[in-house]
Amino acid sequence: MNLGKLGQALTAREIFDLVQDDLRLVEKKITAESVASVDAVTAIGQYLQSAGGKRLRPALLLLSAKLVGQGESGPGAIQLGAVVELLHAATLVHDDVIDAAETRRGRPSSNVKWGNHTCVLAGDWLYMQAFQIALRERNFAILDLLIGLTQLMVEGELLQLERIGRIDVTEADCMELVDRKTARLFSVCAQLGALTANAGNGIQEKLGDFAWNLGMAFQLVDDVLDFTAREKTLGKPVGGDLREGKITLPLVYALERATAGEQRQVETILAERSYQHVPFAQILSLLERYSGIERVKDRAQTFTEKARQIMNEFPESPYQRALLAVTDLVTERDH
Repeated sequence: MNLGKLGQALTAREIFDLVQDDLRLVEKKITAESVASVDAVTAIGQYLQSAGGKRLRPALLLLSAKLVGQGESGPGAIQLGAVVELLHAATLVHDDVIDAAETRRGRPSSNVKWGNHTCVLAGDWLYMQAFQIALRERNFAILDLLIGLTQLMVEGELLQLERIGRIDVTEADCMELVDRKTARLFSVCAQLGALTANAGNGIQEKLGDFAWNLGMAFQLVDDVLDFTAREKTLGKPVGGDLREGKITLPLVYALERATAGEQRQVETILAERSYQHVPFAQILSLLERYSGIERVKDRAQTFTEKARQIMNEFPESPYQRALLAVTDLVTERDH
């Protein structure tokens, strides 16, 4: 655990305690803004919110605002905290439809409960509602960040769809998706927090760089956990990415050294979308044999170390120590 400049380690609870009052206001805002004139959209929004989640993205935005705002965060930070969580929820709804997912956070996914057609439209509504809230800030810089981010995330989904079922996915392909689907959202969260605190462009960019590295590490750890976490902890079936036809970085590294027979095993799963003829345990053994998991953990650690370097350039404060500690939470989490 990184101890920060004062040698004081912060736990997850202590980190979130720093912004818990603001996070409660964000939750209230999400609840109020998730009500639509169509009952199904409201129900899906409430279902997603009731599933919980770490609220890491709004917390990152709020901590960034307080870091550069001398411990203060205005109403704009609350509004934008709700915006980034609604955008994240919209991506989850669309992801579950695209992936034909059956569970999310240990419960039936929204597409299982309401069907694909309704969920696609509900996801669209959540995107538009997020932008409507952001528009109330009357700040073109905020809209510029959010529109650019949303386009990148949608393009990331399209790129991933193009690669579904393919074994010839490269390390560069994986890193591009990690950037578009996760790291850019983290980066924008931190930049929005700085914007609400009226920080200059240099500070915004530095915080964005910190959070981008954090997001890269977060997704790489996610890709590892998809193979190594317990199903109850993960909240969805382990090995789900490969079952859905996705080759992620741990498997890319393992396939670089795999035999032709081992590659055919992976191709069988990609073709069948199941572990019926090639058990999941064989894939886990393949990853361990060729250090696929360890190499991705090392890559994630490189990004967390870069994030720490950037955060150590900010003056010491409770919020600076909290953001330093977030890097450890990301790297060491088990779900």
